[in-house]
Amino acid sequence: MDQGILLGEIEGRFADIIWEKAPISSSALVKIGAAEFNWKRTTTHNVIRRLTAKGLFSRDENGIVSPMISKEDFQALQSRRFVDIVFNGSLPMFVSGFVKNNTLSEDDVKQILTLLGK
Repeated sequence: MDQGILLGEIEGRFADIIWEKAPISSSALVKIGAAEFNWKRTTTHNVIRRLTAKGLFSRDENGIVSPMISKEDFQALQSRRFVDIVFNGSLPMFVSGFVKNNTLSEDDVKQILTLLGK
């Protein structure tokens, strides 16, 4: 999967729906697309096609759409990409930039330390 995957806002919202409901049939996604986004059937199928082409989901011969990557793994890749682009790959620079304008709660600090294995 390409680490440079970009999703527009609507694609992202639709991907979230797929992650939440997967595995799910294309026909069920057509109904959701119509209800949530006022999409025609062809629009929904085009978005599914784009998301599968980006490597996020697969669609089998029966029209069942399933994740190729978890939402959490996708978010981790996007976070890494952001740090690489904006902070020249420096996680310490990212953290410094983040805490400069944001206050971390005691719980935030505990969670971060737990993630770091401390």
